[in-house]
Amino acid sequence: IQPQRALPAWQGIDVQGRPVALSSLKDQWLLISVADTACNQACQKHLYLQRQLRETLGREKDRLDWVWLRTGDAPLEPALAQATAAATVLQVPADELARWLEPAPGQRLEDHLYVVDPIGHWMMRFPADIDPKRAKRDLD
Repeated sequence: IQPQRALPAWQGIDVQGRPVALSSLKDQWLLISVADTACNQACQKHLYLQRQLRETLGREKDRLDWVWLRTGDAPLEPALAQATAAATVLQVPADELARWLEPAPGQRLEDHLYVVDPIGHWMMRFPADIDPKRAKRDLD
């Protein structure tokens, strides 16, 4: 992504209802998905893929944080909260999110996985039709 875009200066709300500054997520590689809290089938697929990609990094997995930026005001379903317990899950305003991340032409924010570098810059967007093997190579 040129130019790279820094983590925004706004806050999200974690699953316990506490505010969390997005800037506090830097100093780690971030693999981010975006979806409404209702989390349809495509959302669930992205969350599963994020977890699997992180796990395939083996000893290096702690260098990559799994992040779900969720929109909407609905409470998080208990089963989904349990499935994403190892992730950073933050409720964020959709309009603010759309000012930071940008989908490929003809796509929606929810169609991609996004990579943020440890400095806090959004630097890559995986294609909507992500190939897990190619994504793994990129993350390696």
